[in-house]
Amino acid sequence: MPPTTLNIAAACLFDPEGRLLLVRKHGTRALMLPGGKIEPGEDARDALARELQEELHLSLADDALGWLGRFQAVAANEANTWVDARVFHARLPHAVHAAAELEALFWLERHASLPADLAPLLREQVLPRLGDSHYRSE
Repeated sequence: MPPTTLNIAAACLFDPEGRLLLVRKHGTRALMLPGGKIEPGEDARDALARELQEELHLSLADDALGWLGRFQAVAANEANTWVDARVFHARLPHAVHAAAELEALFWLERHASLPADLAPLLREQVLPRLGDSHYRSE
């Protein structure tokens, strides 16, 4: 059976100290970027705006989001599934708190060792694009 592909929109959100916000959803182990599935008829920016509002009660102006890239990787929490992610970046305008299906927030410090439980998309694709000088593996 061929793998399923999930189309998602996600964001690298940075606080004033340059830390990257990661989230963990209820009942999962992997840390990942905030965001979620793109619904039929939705574009990536609209999907991301909806997901950030649901998950973090965060509204960002459309011009606050910069394009990082499109990435594909094995899904962290679903068997026989790939994710095709449109990823943006932005600075957080204020503190955020976990809501909806989020269980926890995690702040990845610049130049810190990477946690073992990062989603493959984040570890293999997104963090390398952000730059090796910012995040490193042990």
